[in-house]
Amino acid sequence: MKYTQLGRSGLVVSRICLGCMTYGTPTWRPWVLDEIDARPFYKRALELGINFFDTADMYSMGVSEEVTGRALREMANMEEIVLATKVHFPMGDGPNMGGISRKHIVQACEASLRRLGVEAIDLYQIHRFKGTVPIEETLGALDHLVSQGKVRYIGASSGYAWQMARALSVSEKRGWARFVSMQNHYNLVYREEEREMIPLCIEEGVGVIPWSPLARGRLARTTLSPVSGTTRADTDTYAVDLYDSPSDLLVIEAGRKVANEVGVSPSEVALAWLLHKPGVSAPIVGATKIEHLESAVRSLDVKLTEDQLRALEEPYQPHAVRGH
Repeated sequence: MKYTQLGRSGLVVSRICLGCMTYGTPTWRPWVLDEIDARPFYKRALELGINFFDTADMYSMGVSEEVTGRALREMANMEEIVLATKVHFPMGDGPNMGGISRKHIVQACEASLRRLGVEAIDLYQIHRFKGTVPIEETLGALDHLVSQGKVRYIGASSGYAWQMARALSVSEKRGWARFVSMQNHYNLVYREEEREMIPLCIEEGVGVIPWSPLARGRLARTTLSPVSGTTRADTDTYAVDLYDSPSDLLVIEAGRKVANEVGVSPSEVALAWLLHKPGVSAPIVGATKIEHLESAVRSLDVKLTEDQLRALEEPYQPHAVRGH
């Protein structure tokens, strides 16, 4: 395993992060693994040297946090682990059950701590920016949690560069804890983040931890079909909304060709490309088979030539902004 600092923070993370949305209860999504089936993935991740685990309160409506917390407390040295979770999406139908207001952030953090079974969350992230809440209120609440020792670092996920820039400016002005990471939508078939967000993160020392690094499995395909063949692919309607550009198929095909040249899987090529990009600390990889996890770790050793990198990037066409 290889490790890096998360941006310019002192937090050291493995260059592959295990995304835990896949683990919880299949009553939430049919492709989610229950606790019994999920536990081997935490065990194998730790054996491979992964120390970075990302979940969210809304994954399986809290069950993912419970499963993740139990597994890591039993299997890992928690002083070595970086445990990340997120807040924003509704956890109930009533008022104040979602968003990034002071009230919801504080009560959601308390609930996440209970579900995870820990005294402090290593990286607490706002799952989305929400325009109706003043950023000063959001950042003040997060700084309060850091001051209390309930949160060690804070991060953000999926927004516009101007929102991130304003947040960093407010934190600096007020002397508050600042975002150390940006969890954004970034992969070979969706590269709009290269325009503004990633240059901002590099300049400001914010670590980039991309979600959907394999484009919901599309970049892992070895067959002509970019979508069908797995439970998740057959039922993930959000993926259809994210990836509907005709040029996506050209990028996927380029990935397969380079994979054949290198002698590795298309998913390893896609992750190797991402790990090569400036500012990227650790792609967040989901796994429903142990081989998915092992393949992700193997991508750390894949070397791509300049010609191969160019071949992967040339078919890309601009996309509408997706995933915010």
